[in-house]
Amino acid sequence: MTSPYLPIENYGIIGNLRTAALVGMNGSIDFMCFPHFDSPSVFCALLDHKKGGRFKIAPVHKGVKHKQLYLPNTNILFTRFLSDTGVAEVCDFMPIAHHAHADALVREVKCIRGEIKFLLECSPKFNYGLSELKVRTRENEVYFMSTGHDKVAFRLHSPEKCEIKDGAAYAEFTLRAGERRTFVFEELHDTKISRHHSEFRTHAAFHETVVFWENWITRSTYRGRWREMVDRSALTLKLLTSAEYGSMVASPTFGLPERLGGGRNWDYRYTWIRDGSFTLYSLIKLGFTDEAQAFMHWLEGRCGKSHANGPIQVMYRLDGSSDLPESKLKHFEGYMKSSPVRIGNHAADQLQLDIYGELMDSVYLYNRFGNPISNRLWKDLVPIVDWVSKNWNQADEGIWEVRSGRKEFLYSRIMCWVALDRAIRIAKERSFPGPIDEWCHMRNKIYNDVFDNFWCQKKHSFVQFKNSKTLDASSLVAPMVHFISPTDPQWQATLHAIEKELVSDSLVYRYRPDEHFEDGIPEDEGTFCMCSFWYVEVLARSGQVDKARFYFEKMLSYGNHLGLYSEELGPSGEHLGNMPQAFTHLALISAALHLNELLDNRDRFRK
Repeated sequence: MTSPYLPIENYGIIGNLRTAALVGMNGSIDFMCFPHFDSPSVFCALLDHKKGGRFKIAPVHKGVKHKQLYLPNTNILFTRFLSDTGVAEVCDFMPIAHHAHADALVREVKCIRGEIKFLLECSPKFNYGLSELKVRTRENEVYFMSTGHDKVAFRLHSPEKCEIKDGAAYAEFTLRAGERRTFVFEELHDTKISRHHSEFRTHAAFHETVVFWENWITRSTYRGRWREMVDRSALTLKLLTSAEYGSMVASPTFGLPERLGGGRNWDYRYTWIRDGSFTLYSLIKLGFTDEAQAFMHWLEGRCGKSHANGPIQVMYRLDGSSDLPESKLKHFEGYMKSSPVRIGNHAADQLQLDIYGELMDSVYLYNRFGNPISNRLWKDLVPIVDWVSKNWNQADEGIWEVRSGRKEFLYSRIMCWVALDRAIRIAKERSFPGPIDEWCHMRNKIYNDVFDNFWCQKKHSFVQFKNSKTLDASSLVAPMVHFISPTDPQWQATLHAIEKELVSDSLVYRYRPDEHFEDGIPEDEGTFCMCSFWYVEVLARSGQVDKARFYFEKMLSYGNHLGLYSEELGPSGEHLGNMPQAFTHLALISAALHLNELLDNRDRFRK
């Protein structure tokens, strides 16, 4: 029996720097929250094929082959249909907010060759499918309006007459070679106003959007190997960025499982402090200083505000608000019946000490490679660093946001060291006032604590948490943040142990739950794409450049047909978890930058 769900890797993404939509290879838009990334869903068939809603335009013929590609150097997506009767394609894009057709989804259907009969289904489901809606038509428009308190309304402009059935709009139409139809689905602000969607206006919106993306990617300074994959990762990261706030979501989706049929289903439509240093590093290194500055401004706004578990929170909404209550959408069956489907994220209330290292590394990088930080920001940072110096030895939930109780995690220790180290560096470079002697003392104390209490002689490796025997791929970050030399014998031994227990070819597990450690969710999971790219970078840093290149290029082959990555890869290489994931693409860019630089240096030396 054919599954009603496409593989996660069979989707592309489009967006307008406010929100995004996932478009399947079958021509169905099965996921879109609106008007913002963290708004309730409008289309969510990806998480419930009956109750979620979709916008599908596809041939009715059997035996159709599907292809998908981006217009080069843009985020404009083409889904192509090839059959015995002809060839056709759907062009999907969302105009950038300040262009024509703001708050709109544009779908242009074109027949290239022969004759193709299409079926259109537009069935939005507002507020995660919880709100009732009424539908009415007028001329070439279909209106979808919520009858609940959310007051949501959308309009479908359709050049084909639609039939309304069970709250959805349907239309059948046939196109011959050279014919095209344009459909526009947009947020409705005034039902009394009928917007005329001429071919001229939609074509103008298309060309404006093409120019926007082409101009943006030409700002990239990367000219090295694997440029196509690096550019695609950069374009994807830009899609996940809020033009209004400068923040970036971890992923545009929620509820996609890390294990099919399981409960590792989280909401990633928020901005993690943890992503900060990786985001800023990648943006600055690629030449996108405007985006780095906007994200830095967003980070500044999070400083100086206290929370229950420390000076800053683990994650925030795009606008910087901190309220992210977690709940379950019990009426959704979940992707391939993987439940529960969660919205919100309880991890926002956890203690994760590593975020202070990522925060201060972000500030350090920006101060060094971007613009000098302000006196006001420094004054906000001093009490944060003081708090770290007094609380670094607490147990916490750690980078993996475990729900099985707090432990003293190695990664959290290392990143607390980073927080103090970067604060000291900034203070000395800028001659800022602060208790530098005390910070130096605590930085050294953390350093010694790691070597005294996190080294397992039996494993001959640094371990996941104090006095444990479990390995953790997050340890790979240690040489990347300059806590330890990548050629240090103890690090080399740790890398060997990680390779033995957590690495399968180029694929890396974050950890292996065992009798010594459980994370609160009693299920297996796939390999983490982010950790795989960390592994590549560490190999390169440790001098194993050829091995790093081999595994990097193998990892590139695990991307989907568009070069996109989800969070994990399953047993058969299938994509799992939310899609696409920013951290994976950030790690890909970082690995490519370091590996390319090392290869260039080696080539120059050989000459």
